[in-house]
Amino acid sequence: MRTGGTLATLAVQFSALSLIAFGGANALIPEIRHQSVEVHHWMTERDFTALYAIAQACPGPNFLVSTLVGWKAAGLPGALAATVGMCGPSSLITYWIAKVWDRHRDAAWRVAVGAGLAPVTVGFVFSSAYLLIRSADRDWGLVIVTAASAAIAYRTKLNPIWCLLAAGAVGAVGLLGA
Repeated sequence: MRTGGTLATLAVQFSALSLIAFGGANALIPEIRHQSVEVHHWMTERDFTALYAIAQACPGPNFLVSTLVGWKAAGLPGALAATVGMCGPSSLITYWIAKVWDRHRDAAWRVAVGAGLAPVTVGFVFSSAYLLIRSADRDWGLVIVTAASAAIAYRTKLNPIWCLLAAGAVGAVGLLGA
C-alpha cells in the first residue's frame, strides 16, 4: 500500500490536469503518462498503454484512465483520489462558466474564445494519439493493426468493437507481438 503522499500527489496532479482538460481526459494523455511513468514511476510504459486501452474499452466517460492510474498507484484509495481530482475542480468551474457562457451567447468574445479553443483541443487530442501509437506499436504487425483500425474508423460506420475483437483474436492466436 502506498503512503498518504501518493494519494495527495494523485489528488493534486489530477485536480490541476482537470483544469486544462480541453477535449476531455484523452487530450491529457501525454501529461498523465509523463507523470505516471517518468516522474512518479507508478507504472511502466506498457502498463500505462494497457490501462488506457482498458479505459477506452469500458463504457462510460473517457476520464476512466485517471481512475485506473490512481488504482495502479495506490489501490482503491488512489482510484478515488484520482477520480475526485479529475472530476471535482473541472465540474465546479464548468458549472460556473456554463452560467456565464449562456448569459453571453451572442457576445463577440464568446465566439472568439470558442474559435480559439477548437484548434487547441484538436492539437491536444492528436498529441495523445501520437503518444499512444508510439507506445503501443512495438513492431510492424502492430503498426498495421493501428493503421487498419484508424482507416476503418474513418472510412466506415462499422462499430469499433469489431476492430477490438479482430485485433484481440489476432493477438490471441499469437500473430501480434507480445
